[in-house]
Amino acid sequence: MLSIMGILVIVTVIIAIDVPPLWRKKLKKELWAFSILLLFGTVLGLAQALKLKIPNPLDWVIAVYKPLSDMVDIWLK
Repeated sequence: MLSIMGILVIVTVIIAIDVPPLWRKKLKKELWAFSILLLFGTVLGLAQALKLKIPNPLDWVIAVYKPLSDMVDIWLK
């Protein structure tokens, strides 16, 4: 529970520091990108704090390229 509160406090501090200058300069696209990336990072951090199983992106890359690798291996033999 303490780790979840810590993550949320850190996210709040990051928002308090980074959002006002973006808002004043009317950088809406940058603010959207910042918000989406911060949300993604916060969700992953909370999932890790809750000890949820987070899939490894490398497994997805292997699943996509494994058939191609097998085909090339067969051709080269």
